[in-house]
Amino acid sequence: MNGVIVVDKPCGWTSHDVVNKVRRIAGTTKVGHLGTLDPLATGVLPLLLNRATRLAQYFTLNEKTYEGTIRFGFATKSYDAEGEPTSPRTEPVLTADAVEASLAPFRGTFLQTPPAVSAKKIQGRPAHELARKNIAVEMKPVEVTVHSLEILSIEGPLVSVRVHCSAGTYIRSIAHDAGIILGCGAHLQSLRRTQSGLFRVAQAHPLEQLSALASEDRLREALIPSGELLPEFPAESIDQITETQIRQGRDFRVSPFRDRGACRYVKALNRDGELIAIGEIVMPNLYHPALVL
Repeated sequence: MNGVIVVDKPCGWTSHDVVNKVRRIAGTTKVGHLGTLDPLATGVLPLLLNRATRLAQYFTLNEKTYEGTIRFGFATKSYDAEGEPTSPRTEPVLTADAVEASLAPFRGTFLQTPPAVSAKKIQGRPAHELARKNIAVEMKPVEVTVHSLEILSIEGPLVSVRVHCSAGTYIRSIAHDAGIILGCGAHLQSLRRTQSGLFRVAQAHPLEQLSALASEDRLREALIPSGELLPEFPAESIDQITETQIRQGRDFRVSPFRDRGACRYVKALNRDGELIAIGEIVMPNLYHPALVL
C-alpha cells in the first residue's frame, strides 16, 4: 500500500481530520496530504501512504483547479462563509461588466496577501491560531499565478467561477479583494477543488467508500501505486542486483539508447513495477539515488 489515495474531502472537515480518518481506515500512521483544503472546501485531496509519503517533495509545484461561488454584498473576517461579517449585509445588483472588472486584476501573475485566518505560518505558528486570539499578524504578499479565471454564472449577488491557478493561491483572497474593488464587500460562499496536479475529481473517493472497501479488504482498489506517480519522470526498469546497489546508496546506470530529454530525475522500478528510488542525474546515463523508498 505505497502510493496515493485521492479523497473527495467533505465539507466541514479539516485536511488533518481526513488524514487521521484515512490512517484508521488504512491501518497505518504514515499518511500525508499534498496541499491543504479549508474546512469549507470539498473535493480533491491526494493522500500519500506509507513509503510514498517521502515523495511529497516532488509534488510542491502542483497547479490546482477550483470551482466556487463568490457572495457579493458583505465581507467576512475569514474571507469565507464561516467568518463573522465585517461589513453591512447588502444585496447588490450585479452586471456582467462590473463582475468582470472586479475579477480582471486576478488573472496572470500578481502579489496576493493570504487571509489572516489561514494555515500560513507566522513565526512557526499557523496564522489562524493568532487571528482567533485577536493577535494582530502581518501577512506578507506572495507571488501567485492564475492561469485562467472564468465566470460561469451570475445569479443575484452570487457569482460562480472556475479558477486554474498555481499552488498557494487563495480563492478566498480573490473573492475578498474583488468585493473591495466593487465597493460592496464579498466573501467565498463555497469551494470545490476539481484538480490538484495530475489528480482529478473523477479519481476521488468519499470517505464512506474507502471505509467500505477497507472492510472488504479491497482498499488497494483505491490506490494509485507509487510506480505510477510522477509520470513526468522517465521510468527505468532495474534488476535485483541493481536494486541492491541502489539500496546501498550506490550510483546506477541506465540504458544509453533511450532519450530522456532534459529531465533531471528518473524513477527506478523493479520488475514488479514497484518504485524503488528516485535517481538524480550525475552524468549521462548515470544516476545517484536521491531518494530510496
